[in-house]
Amino acid sequence: MTDLFGRNITYLRLSVTELCNLRCRYCMPAEGVCKKAHEEMLTQEEMIMAVRAAASLGVTKLRITGGEPLVKSNIVELCREAAAVPGIRELCLTTNGTLLPKLAEPLRAAGVQRLNISLDTLDEEKFRYITRVGSLRETLQGIEAASAAGFEKIKINTVLIGGFNDGEIPALAALTLRYPVDVRFIELMPMVDFPNFGPEAFLPNRVVIEKMPRLQPLPEDGGVARLYQLPSALGRVGLISPVSARFCAACNRIRITADGKIKPCLHAADELSIKGLGEEEMKQVLREAILAKPMRHGELSYTEHSRARRSMNQIGG
Repeated sequence: MTDLFGRNITYLRLSVTELCNLRCRYCMPAEGVCKKAHEEMLTQEEMIMAVRAAASLGVTKLRITGGEPLVKSNIVELCREAAAVPGIRELCLTTNGTLLPKLAEPLRAAGVQRLNISLDTLDEEKFRYITRVGSLRETLQGIEAASAAGFEKIKINTVLIGGFNDGEIPALAALTLRYPVDVRFIELMPMVDFPNFGPEAFLPNRVVIEKMPRLQPLPEDGGVARLYQLPSALGRVGLISPVSARFCAACNRIRITADGKIKPCLHAADELSIKGLGEEEMKQVLREAILAKPMRHGELSYTEHSRARRSMNQIGG
């Protein structure tokens, strides 16, 4: 289905939980989030109905997100059902990786084809700082487990934060020399109030090119990342620039939160509820949401925050 600006909406990001076993400073508060009542959240049946409704409107790619989707007890069965929905050609999942040693093989068997794994630093002390409670070793073990389970084209998502990990750009990019992974630097987005970050934290992605002059540009692959490669690398480096170079004109996605709200745009306040609806009703609301997608989101900067009115763990990272 196309929106009012001619964009073909083929990509659904479905958040299956707001909960997470980490507390990343750019994503959620230190105390976590208040666990909502069970009846406020989408059931597994409602999630699969929503996927079927979206697929009937032309969605072919589904990404499972959270919170941390792997903390959800029924995540493997949910992925298995989602992968079986007619029309869904690509099932992906975004995770912090810590639970992959146990779940990588079951997820692969359930039909998950690709994984994005969050990794913001290669320094154990800094990893503990940014996640508040995490262990770098556990995430690295998760990446190894994903590779051993047969996942190809694993993507490492790194939020670029000035004064925190900009000095590690060469080391993080060098992972592509050792492993067949894509390391993607994502500009820090001002989603809500940011007591942890000053203006220096919001760096444009051009600093990656400045620090890595040996990066060679690659052709676009249809995604939102500008792609580069180091000579003789096994993987690629991607730059995702939602702040300095908005890609709204090519946005082909729509989001559903774990509590059943469709967000036509990540950075807009508009939400349409599908909680408690049947599949045909969901389809109609999805149509309305697609037609409500704005041409572009507002300016983002240290002083101009997202209008989303939710933190990323409540929307789906």
